[in-house]
Amino acid sequence: MSKKLNIALVGNPNSGKTSLFNVLTGLNQKVGNFPGVTVEKKTGNCKISDKESVNIIDLPGTYSLYPKRADEWVAYKVLMRQDENVKPDMILLVADASNLKRNLLFCTQIIDLKMPVVIAFTMMDLAKQKGTQIDIPGLERELGVPIVAINPRKNKGIAVLKKSLEFAVENLQQPPARDFIDTALLATGAVKQVKEIFPSISNYTAIHYLINHEHFSLGSKEQLQIEQAETDHTFNPTRTQAEEIMQRYTRIKHIMQQTVVDDDPLKKSLFTERLDNLLLHRTWGYVILIAVLFIMFQSIFWLAQFPMNGIEWSFGKLGGFLAGVLPAGWFSDLFINGIVAGLSGIMVFIPQIMILFGVITLLEDTGYMARISFLTDKLMRKVGLNGKSVMPMISGYACAVPAIMSARNIENKKERLLTIMITPSMSCSARLPVYTILISLIIPSKFYLGFISLPGLVMMALYLLGTVLALIVAWVMKWFIKSAERSFFILELPVYRSPRWKNIATTMLEKAKIFVVDAGKVIMVISLLLWGLSNYGPSKKMAAVTQKYDALVMANPAEEVHLQKERKTALLQASYAGQLGSFIEPSIRPLGYDWKIGIALITSFAAREVFVGTMATLYSVGDGADENSSTLRQKMAAATRADGTKVYDLATGLSLLVFYVIAMQCMSTLVIVKRETKTWKWPVIQFLYMTGLAYLLSWVTYVIFK
Repeated sequence: MSKKLNIALVGNPNSGKTSLFNVLTGLNQKVGNFPGVTVEKKTGNCKISDKESVNIIDLPGTYSLYPKRADEWVAYKVLMRQDENVKPDMILLVADASNLKRNLLFCTQIIDLKMPVVIAFTMMDLAKQKGTQIDIPGLERELGVPIVAINPRKNKGIAVLKKSLEFAVENLQQPPARDFIDTALLATGAVKQVKEIFPSISNYTAIHYLINHEHFSLGSKEQLQIEQAETDHTFNPTRTQAEEIMQRYTRIKHIMQQTVVDDDPLKKSLFTERLDNLLLHRTWGYVILIAVLFIMFQSIFWLAQFPMNGIEWSFGKLGGFLAGVLPAGWFSDLFINGIVAGLSGIMVFIPQIMILFGVITLLEDTGYMARISFLTDKLMRKVGLNGKSVMPMISGYACAVPAIMSARNIENKKERLLTIMITPSMSCSARLPVYTILISLIIPSKFYLGFISLPGLVMMALYLLGTVLALIVAWVMKWFIKSAERSFFILELPVYRSPRWKNIATTMLEKAKIFVVDAGKVIMVISLLLWGLSNYGPSKKMAAVTQKYDALVMANPAEEVHLQKERKTALLQASYAGQLGSFIEPSIRPLGYDWKIGIALITSFAAREVFVGTMATLYSVGDGADENSSTLRQKMAAATRADGTKVYDLATGLSLLVFYVIAMQCMSTLVIVKRETKTWKWPVIQFLYMTGLAYLLSWVTYVIFK
């Protein structure tokens, strides 16, 4: 069986590369990291004909073959065939037809590498709106490679593209016939000397060996020979690069005069430009941004409350039904109070998780997310960041792990580190279940003007609190993290597009599945572990409680129902879980927390959403059989302290909310910070400052509202 060919998928950022990758590979995708580098690698299988399947490797977007960022270096090394794990046999290059001049620079560089190339033109509809007409056959003749017009969003041109790929695969030994520019003339002697060492490479590849050989996997002998070639011919990399770019643009201009017809740009104002005049306005732009965020948080509460109430009611009824039909015993107790209670803590928050990810995907898909970066750059710079820091921070609303990984796109090392250090302060989706249940306990469900909900306003305030504290921390840290590196903010604003509702729906379902499977496994394991710790304890203490209440029941048979409930509570407090909670209770009592909350704080360090599962288990174990049908919120609302006061009053509830906004309670995030910074120093600092700040501000909140 012949080995599958590798096709490298490359292109400028925002050129439609990811959309094409998804269309070609469908669900046959694998996501990982390039070995030794924290840059995402996507590979997928594509059937280009009845007989031929190929591997598509989606490389990070790059503007030219002169890399600056870590992700650009990854793409560059693959294209230079210097990556030991990824060896492309041919290249599929995606180019934005509406920005043809800029995209053709990268196209011509790829052509001169002398590998088989197929070019896919995207955004043809947008080019047409601009009044740009492209003679594709004429452009094919000038470039010497096949060009196919496609629209991945509408699945147009994909069949023709696959035919072109099939033909290119069958003729792998026929790379582009001629150079786009005569690259040998850029450094004639040095290129000739390098090609004597590596006879199989192109003239243009030899130029890159001269410029970047220190970054290539070459032997010491070859490194010395290339350096000798540089010395012998006084090779100047900066001058050579500048001369190359000038020659390319000169020829690109000439070709475009022959093959591209543009309307007078003054005649037509695109919808994107008109919309940007409003959305990027100095005043109205910020008003609209706040309104967008306001709608997002209101929708999380308003739209999700109906399915959440239904799920919560269903699990309450299921618990009551099972308690009535299953025989009494440890297995029934485990099933009802361990498994069912744990499942209810997972399933009830799926609607909110789906809505949050749906809105974020909508903002990204329409192109508005990039405008948020542009709008906030001025504010970001005041605290030591730049506009690109906003993308990881907003992604942090979903999950801190991929958000921290996305900070790789920030070129400045200091700004990248600051972004990594503050991104976990953004309220991720794991906090959402905690916020929801606590807000429902202490905040009345009031509406202003008929549609603005008070719980939604409180939810937005929590997200803003995390964001403001993150910016304050960044401002403080910028004085301690030193860097002489200059900072630039260069961002290409993508055109506005209508959202792909199928893509949004798919993302929502995938994220719900990930929450149920990944977070659910952790919640279920901890729920079952807690059930065991809550039902068993030191034999002497458990026996003493049993004897005490047996005697009380015999002495007061009329109070048996009440005493049995007290017995369950006393047994829970005497259990291993109760002992653990009682041990840490003195340290958290100043915040208004009892021993049950203490247990939840400890289990939350595995994952924040475990708080709800912990509470579901603890309050289920302490219930009587008649209370199994009660919802978790009803059980927590009814919880009282020894003096008869409510456990979840306003002061305690707000203190807990503030704690969960700020505290670092995610082991996965700490691990990813270590991997991104390559040291344990920064995750340790992050854990200490976030946990310390959470304790201090929670105490202040409790004191004020008590």
